[in-house]
Amino acid sequence: MRQEEIVQAARAWIGTPYHDQASLKSVGCDCLGLLRGVWRELIGPEPVDMRPYARDAGEAGSVELIADPVRGFMNEVVLQDRQPGDVLLFRMPHMRVAKHCAFQAGPGMIIHAYERRGVVEMRMPVEWRGRIAFVFRFPEVS
Repeated sequence: MRQEEIVQAARAWIGTPYHDQASLKSVGCDCLGLLRGVWRELIGPEPVDMRPYARDAGEAGSVELIADPVRGFMNEVVLQDRQPGDVLLFRMPHMRVAKHCAFQAGPGMIIHAYERRGVVEMRMPVEWRGRIAFVFRFPEVS
């Protein structure tokens, strides 16, 4: 699978309304739901149970609710090697566990589910660049 296929699949979700803990294109999703939905479209069934998490999950403690399970089926890459199609995990707020994810769409651009706007493609806010905690790449499949 080429990275551009991942970007195009994520772009197909643009306009999907934001809905906490959902993962249905055109119906509703949150950021994790977008990741899960694109995975299902391109790869197939989700390899692990990525249960939706509560809004306040990760406010205390150090368990990486998204990164730890994703490590089991995606390839972690270094920040400097990220490319379009990669999944970015952000620490929101800074120094807490990573709990927001987005697809790198191009230089400085991301696709993500934004609470008040749904799935959008937008320029990554400058202050978010320092909050990228993990970068993952979909596995190669034939």
